[in-house]
Amino acid sequence: METGERFQRETTIVRLGPSDQKLGLDQPPLEVRLAGGDELELPAAQEAALGAFSLRDAISGRRSLRTYSDQPLSLADLSYLLWATQGITRTWEGREPARKEGVEPRVHRVTFRNVPSAGARHAFETIVVAGRISGLAPGAYQYLPLDGKLLALDLPGVRPAALAAACLGQEMIERAAATFVWVAVRERMTWRYGERGYRYLYLDAGHVGQNLSLACEAIGAGACMIGAYDDDAVNALFGLDGVDRFAIYLASTGKKPAASG
Repeated sequence: METGERFQRETTIVRLGPSDQKLGLDQPPLEVRLAGGDELELPAAQEAALGAFSLRDAISGRRSLRTYSDQPLSLADLSYLLWATQGITRTWEGREPARKEGVEPRVHRVTFRNVPSAGARHAFETIVVAGRISGLAPGAYQYLPLDGKLLALDLPGVRPAALAAACLGQEMIERAAATFVWVAVRERMTWRYGERGYRYLYLDAGHVGQNLSLACEAIGAGACMIGAYDDDAVNALFGLDGVDRFAIYLASTGKKPAASG
């Protein structure tokens, strides 16, 4: 408990000094490409075939799903799930007041998305490890929300089996149509909030996970949120340093199996 108690104590508002934003340092970029690769077009999220689900139905029907059918997700399904979890609704740009006389005011740019985020920082990058997605070879892909595209990451060792092994052998990852991996970009949050920003990263991860779970219901799919994984092993798979970039949350997804009887 000592580590947790220290985290709570040292991230309280009263213990924080001026943030990098207050010090006038440049804003981190809104998007970071995690590896090289080719860009791929995504269909519009509106092309996904949604069932006649009310929000009440989605909330009451949501359950962690660890068994999936062999039916693949379509690219439109994937586009819809990415839109629901990190899709941009609008952007805003303004100028911050100059901190020193004679210094040009800095441009401040933010995105508003389909999930809440502290200060509209949206400090995650989304990786999808594809198993069964129509039109995509198995492998790792990064969502590029600013352009609404996928980046086929040049990470040949990343496959569902390797990710399952790094997640303590959780077999549903191997059987999933896709597994989402949300990568925290630390400085995008701490630039504004300092050490307090670590709290907000974990809160934001919960918002994203719930949106995924509810969105899956509308396409006859389900998700299992994953917090049990070997941090070093997962970060190593994706070339993350575990400090400035680290996996913060995962979720396996796939179509629901046909009802028996």
